[in-house]
Amino acid sequence: MPGDNGVAHGASKFKHKVWRRQRSTTEGENSRCADSATLDNCRQNLRALFSQIEQEFEKLYSENISLQDRVNLLSLRLEQCGSAERPDNYDQIDGGLQKNAKKSGSQISQKIKSTYKTSTSRFTSTFKSTSQPYCGQLVRTFADHTDGVWEVSVSHQGHRVLGTASADYTARIWCIESGAVLLQYYGHHGSVNSIRFHPTNDLVLTASGDNTAHIWKASIPTSLLTSSELKNKQSSDEEVEDEKAVDVSNTHFIHAPLQTILGHSNVVVAADWLVKGDRVISGSWDGSALVSDVETGVTVDTLSGHENALTNVVCHSSQPFALTSSKDSSVRLWDIRDSSVQVNALVGHSSSVTSAVFAATNRIVSSSDDRTVKCWDMRNMSAPYIVIRCDSAVNRLSVSNTGTIAVPQDNRHIRLYDLNGARLGRLPRSNHVGHTRMVSSTAWNDDIGGCCNLFTAGFEKRVLGWNVTVKTSDSKDKTKSNN
Repeated sequence: MPGDNGVAHGASKFKHKVWRRQRSTTEGENSRCADSATLDNCRQNLRALFSQIEQEFEKLYSENISLQDRVNLLSLRLEQCGSAERPDNYDQIDGGLQKNAKKSGSQISQKIKSTYKTSTSRFTSTFKSTSQPYCGQLVRTFADHTDGVWEVSVSHQGHRVLGTASADYTARIWCIESGAVLLQYYGHHGSVNSIRFHPTNDLVLTASGDNTAHIWKASIPTSLLTSSELKNKQSSDEEVEDEKAVDVSNTHFIHAPLQTILGHSNVVVAADWLVKGDRVISGSWDGSALVSDVETGVTVDTLSGHENALTNVVCHSSQPFALTSSKDSSVRLWDIRDSSVQVNALVGHSSSVTSAVFAATNRIVSSSDDRTVKCWDMRNMSAPYIVIRCDSAVNRLSVSNTGTIAVPQDNRHIRLYDLNGARLGRLPRSNHVGHTRMVSSTAWNDDIGGCCNLFTAGFEKRVLGWNVTVKTSDSKDKTKSNN
């Protein structure tokens, strides 16, 4: 058919007009190089953009914290101004004063108040405090980690040293007097989440995100401590201004542990020494705590009962007791003896419990993401006897031998309370003094004299050493807390 022939003929003509160009090998290589250069430029641009975003976020976060502090201060002033005395039998309505002839409402209110006064728990709110005095001075800055610091711990063997556990996969031992790094431990393959010193020997226990806990030797020659202390010639103010000037000339490096604690199937968040130092307890996100022998590393017992991941483990300094805190909003007190293991549950928080520690005689103090600190009496653990309400989530706290609670918070504050819930003050925090990110841990230096008696770890990669002076509770409060 003509139509078919025409189409075929047209197609034939079209084929003759097609020109195909073959690329040479050189052109292909140039194209690939151009594509690679374009990808590198894109990556660099993305990194620059992400860096700008992070800087803007940090700036906004700092401004938000500053505004929040101003709001809190104005709120306190408003409460003070609004608490002026006025006649009890008058109510202000529509700009005028009307006499309140009926007293039944106030009588009912008094009955309700009396009922609540007999409650088993006494609440202490930090928002209604009329003063927040500073009670500490920044003395030393310990800055050598390359990522956030999860925990700080102080040695009680007579050496003036402290230990830090960081998300940069390392643990470090520092000289308190000079701020110099004495030892660095590189044995873990994950974030180091806790660090604890042996009660009598030169051993250190660390827990890590690599699902293990390590025991390693941290013997520090006296000559090294002396030389580090002699190099401490700068004043505290000069050190704060030059935080990056850390002496690492005498640093020793450790790459392998003496013993590895295995058995967990998830991140090990904390590990601590039992009272005799021959066994350790490790807590994990797998919901269990393992009791292990130090010499062999073999699991002796498994402490189970929590319904969610563990967040911390703390052992008593003189008794076979241990505390495990968990994301299931509870704390468990374990009585670990050779023949049996007994457990008591402390239930009262409404969110993840971040830590629980032993305090004065028969006292336990717990902290939580629910913005509270709770004090418990071990003789009656049905409910806390004190609830301290904070303005931000609370992390791993510590209690001094004199009963002062150092409370580290997500909002960069460190506040101080006694075991009766009374606020004693807070540590300074500004652009040049204090932490600039979340405060993750605190540790008191009770046994050793010196320049610092409190250490705080922050997620801006630093640990700060403070000289804290607080007014202790009067004798009446002390008697009450010990009864």
